[in-house]
Amino acid sequence: MSSPLAIASVTAVLRDLLNNGFIDHNIVGAIGNNVTITAVPPDTIQTGNGDAQTQLNLFLHQVTPNPGWRNADLPSRDARGERVTNPPLALDLHYLLTAYGAEELHAEILLGYAMYLMHERPVLDRQAIRTALAGGTVDGSILPPAYEALSAADLADQVEQIKITPQSMNTEEMSKLWSALQAHYRPTAAYSISVVLIEAEKPTRSALPVLSRGARDPVSGREAGITASAGLIPPYPGLTDVTPPNRQLAAVLGDSITLHGHHLDGSNLEARFEHDLLDDPITVTIGANVNSDKVEVTLPSDAAAISGWPAGSWRVSLRLQRPGETEPRTTNRFPLMLAPTLDIPTSSASRDAGSGAVTIQLAFIPEARPSQQVSLNAGGHEALPSNLTAQTGNLTFVFPTLAAGNQWLRLRIDGVDSLLVNRAVRPPEFNVSEQMVIPA
Repeated sequence: MSSPLAIASVTAVLRDLLNNGFIDHNIVGAIGNNVTITAVPPDTIQTGNGDAQTQLNLFLHQVTPNPGWRNADLPSRDARGERVTNPPLALDLHYLLTAYGAEELHAEILLGYAMYLMHERPVLDRQAIRTALAGGTVDGSILPPAYEALSAADLADQVEQIKITPQSMNTEEMSKLWSALQAHYRPTAAYSISVVLIEAEKPTRSALPVLSRGARDPVSGREAGITASAGLIPPYPGLTDVTPPNRQLAAVLGDSITLHGHHLDGSNLEARFEHDLLDDPITVTIGANVNSDKVEVTLPSDAAAISGWPAGSWRVSLRLQRPGETEPRTTNRFPLMLAPTLDIPTSSASRDAGSGAVTIQLAFIPEARPSQQVSLNAGGHEALPSNLTAQTGNLTFVFPTLAAGNQWLRLRIDGVDSLLVNRAVRPPEFNVSEQMVIPA
């Protein structure tokens, strides 16, 4: 595959092809003037005031993804974000071949010979590419130090050869293009160069080859082969539901949650809890489990959990070693909502005598973080914290208007509300411990 120098390499090879062709056909002798072959933007070429030169210019005006190679490979990363392949960046290059003449008919002669040369070389062979780039035409020293070792000559070694195809551009397309270039139009031919394959040389992770299909019989040495399972339930551990206690929609620190699923019996069992604000998952060790349908997990409630388990949306999975197997397996991840718990006895409320605004100093667990969205609803009014600048379990909320007396409080962190409703009883009722006395 090619390096990131491939685009510049193609331009250099095409310019070399045209230059050698003009020398071989003695174009300079035919028109009686020097011919310059360049690869610069057309607006930088002098065309008036006696400065016009006999010149052929090759300009790369567009780069597009190649549709054939774009989806030819598998995804480059697995579910964990690790690189598994180096799929190539497949590009088509679009050029304008423009002729400039210092005298009459020079532009037409140059363009005719240039198109003839491109027609006679529809494919850039590998030796021509190596010859054109042998003199260090494309120097990698202009790249950052980590990429200076890249070579332009590896363009010749890519799996697909480079093809030159003339393109037809109508009057409207050509007019728009030259207007965007802000240059004076000259006789021009359009070409498409396909395909340039740029591939990274990064280390990848791939699975080891399969040595046997199933365990081998120690006596006969035969493979066990494929094991068929009659039914729609896969034979591997999996979670189907996570249930907080007391029919609640979310769990709180200290709760014992139930993880339902199948094939959950085994040893070395541990529950893994992931949160977007944490770099690494939190592991709760369980040990052995004999029930294949469910697992009970108790969430910690110590000081480390209060500061390390942020409220909000979590993902939980199980890792265990099944009976008769030597390697552990990991289940799918299932969502779990962790709600904040209010500490009303240690919280306080005060009213400003002048404005009548009510300030609530609220204590809760677990601690909130500055990056989280936090709000408090009291008596139907909602307020944002005024002092959430660092991780804390004590926030201040100011309500411009709030009636005196008992008011229900509901703290929301990242979309998860504190447990205002007691769902353990039928019908559900408000939790009396979630209200605060607001002074008159």
